This record gives sequence, structure tokens and C-alpha cells, in this order.
Amino acid sequence: MKANILSIDGKKVKEIALPEFFNQPIREDLIFKVLETRKTKQPYAPSPVAGKQHSASGKLRHRRHVWRSQYGRGMSRIPRKIMLERGSQFHWIGAEVASTRGGRRAHPPKIIAMINTKMINKKEAKLALVSALSATANEKEVEKKYNSLKNKNIENLPLIVESKLATLKTKELVQALKLILREDLFEVAQKKKSIRTGRGKMRGRKHKKTAGLLIVIGKNEKLNSNISDIKKAHNISVVDLAGGGQGRLVIYTEQAIKDLEERLEGKEKNKMQSKEKKEK
Repeated sequence: MKANILSIDGKKVKEIALPEFFNQPIREDLIFKVLETRKTKQPYAPSPVAGKQHSASGKLRHRRHVWRSQYGRGMSRIPRKIMLERGSQFHWIGAEVASTRGGRRAHPPKIIAMINTKMINKKEAKLALVSALSATANEKEVEKKYNSLKNKNIENLPLIVESKLATLKTKELVQALKLILREDLFEVAQKKKSIRTGRGKMRGRKHKKTAGLLIVIGKNEKLNSNISDIKKAHNISVVDLAGGGQGRLVIYTEQAIKDLEERLEGKEKNKMQSKEKKEK
């Protein structure tokens, strides 16, 4: 399978043979599995001694002939602290348990339940990355991810641009993206921020953002811009390519394709070459 390399003006420059990982079957199950293992959550919990910093001396006894007993007083069996003492008579106030004033919470959030301990095998992680890359070259998957692109023709996937793209400044980069992506795709490529509907506004998540475009560059290339997410080929992950679902709109530079090929297929090629040498 061949792909077109586009100039920064959006015109075809030449053709290259696509690496094999762009033609592999898309394993949604493995992509989902990797995303689950990469989930992070800031652990939070109350202090371990919250609600227990008092002078209550544990549960009181509830039997006869014992000093400081609750027997026959019609009192519940909860820890109490003594506020006033007159011989064998006491003025008690409940403490520590959840039903008392200043007591601990009944079932507070626990840190250990918030730590993600899920793992994934190396081979499965590699297959998931290959699947996520393959989804960026699949028109149906890109249409499925973006509702605004339904029933519209998307051409030249995966989008590969000459490495000159990485040398452009912000203003020039915006003009180049308009020519490369055209109107429909450029609207999707823009990062958009909107106010969330519903109660989420009151719970620390007032705004929501779209993912927008992802530009993948080579390991020796540099591109600084706030227009879109920018990742280097040797650091790219499933979270970058398929966060929220596979089929993200991605632009690769020509050098990024070479670096990805070296990362995913280089070791296997070297093994095959070494085996052939030994056989000879």
C-alpha cells in the first residue's frame, strides 16, 4: 500500500510505501485494555486519626456491679467521654463513631482503592499501539470518532507531510494546516473549549475540551505550538493516539514515519538479518 507525501501547500510531492503497521487489523479490546492500565487518579482520603482525637476511653461496659457501667441506664453502647463526674454518676457525651458530634466518617474514601494496579503484557501493548496507528489511517474509524465528518469523503489517510512542516512558525503553521486539511478537517483539528452542561460545572470540571489535531514529528525535529498536540515518534503512546476512542486525526511528518518504522519493525528486521547470516 502506498501513500502520498504532501507539501506544506497541500500538494502531492511524491509517493512512499506505507509501513506494515498501518495495514494491521484494529484490536479495540487491546486498545481499551491499555487505556485502562494507563488511567490515573489523584488519591485522597481523610486523616487516619480524624474523629478519633478525643479522651473517650473506648466502649463502656454493659454489665452489673461494675463501676462506670451503662447497665440499667438505657444508654446505647458507643464510646463516650466523661464531661462531669460525681462519684459513680457521670455526664457522658458520645464520641468517635459516625453518629456522634465530631465523630469520624462512616465509610470514608480509601487511598488503596484509588491506586491503579492493572498491568498489561509487552506484546499486547505493542499490538495495541500498532492498532491505534492503523486506526489513524482508516477512514471509517476517523468518521466514527468525529460526528461532523459523517458522510464526508476523507482522502489521503494517513496524512503525511514533508518534514519542512516542523520548521514553520505558528502563523505559517496555521496557513499550512488549512491547505493540508481543507475546511471539514480543519474544523475538527482545532482545539475547542466549552462550558459543560449539568451539575459538573459545580464539581470542579466547568470546562470541557476537544482533543483536536495531533502532529507526530521525528525524534530530531522540533516544533513548538499551542495550536495542537505535538508528540515525537519515539515517545508516542496509545493514550495520545486513541484516548477517548481510536481514530484520532493525526498528521505525520516524513521523518516521523521513518522513526516509527525503526521503532516497531527495526528490531525484527535486525533479528531476521542476523538469522540469515548465521544460516549462510
